[in-house]
Amino acid sequence: MEIRRRLYFVGTLALLLAPMPAAAQLNVLCPMAAEWCSLAATEFEKATGIKPSMTLKGSGESFAQVAAEKANPKLDIWFGGTGDPHLQAAELDLTMPYKSPLLDQLQPWAKKQAEQSGYKAVGLYLGVLGIGYNTELVAKKKLPPPACWKDLAKPIYAGDVQMANPNASGTAYTAIATLVQVFGEEDAFKLLKDMHKNISSYSRQGVGPIKATARGENMVAVAFIHDVVTEAQGGFPVKSVAPCEGTGYEIGSMSIIKGARNLENARKFYDWALTPAAQALAAQAKSYQLPSNVGSPVSPLSPKPAEIKLIDYNFAKYGASAERKRLLERWEREVGSTPK
Repeated sequence: MEIRRRLYFVGTLALLLAPMPAAAQLNVLCPMAAEWCSLAATEFEKATGIKPSMTLKGSGESFAQVAAEKANPKLDIWFGGTGDPHLQAAELDLTMPYKSPLLDQLQPWAKKQAEQSGYKAVGLYLGVLGIGYNTELVAKKKLPPPACWKDLAKPIYAGDVQMANPNASGTAYTAIATLVQVFGEEDAFKLLKDMHKNISSYSRQGVGPIKATARGENMVAVAFIHDVVTEAQGGFPVKSVAPCEGTGYEIGSMSIIKGARNLENARKFYDWALTPAAQALAAQAKSYQLPSNVGSPVSPLSPKPAEIKLIDYNFAKYGASAERKRLLERWEREVGSTPK
């Protein structure tokens, strides 16, 4: 019995003296390409000594997590992803205002995003929505490459189109909001229903469709043009198209979560992410969005907005939570849940 007591005491003492795992220094929600998220974590730690823990999710799922954890936030900063969910989070008081000292260095569209959100979000990059297609499959099937949004509903592409699920993906929600603004809501939903017949599957993340297209799993994808360029730079046979009717764009954003446990470190990451050096990491990670800091280098592979028919995307309307909810419910009811 005495031996047992001594062993129990020694074991208990060992547990008490054992080094405890360090608490996370910064919890980052990152809806961008995994390569960019990973590189940002590595370089931020080198620059500051602060080690971030990265959570990777699509923009829609990121918003859902932030909303679900409102009473007990587990995340500190939301780094990137389409701007609409960031604006909705700001409206719902899920994020907190912060004016970075680097704000004056940013492009007008990035500053406008900050002002519109009550400084609860800031523009990090700009990405143009478009279409990607597999050049080898198009040639093999002897089909014309898509040039317009309406092409995605043509029977020649039956079973060969992919788009993400807008309930999970900010890319796909941007696509719905774009089509509504280009065609009007009724015609946009008619087009979405016709496209539905051609769509092989709806992925959970916005980059899913173009990755599948790049690997020959389908011919055409709804994607941000910079994501098509990333796959092309990886050696895959894909090209991008800016749709002929006009297209929308995202202002990828960044927000600090209200109730962040590591607030000081979150602010340090926020400021760091707006520097030219940090924004140059995007191209290193083969992400070719347009950076928000005027001093950031712009890759020659990045989309050139001056050469693209961009719509005047209404972020105030389509970044509102009620409008997003209404459009997503209509899409689910009339498109997503219907047989093909």
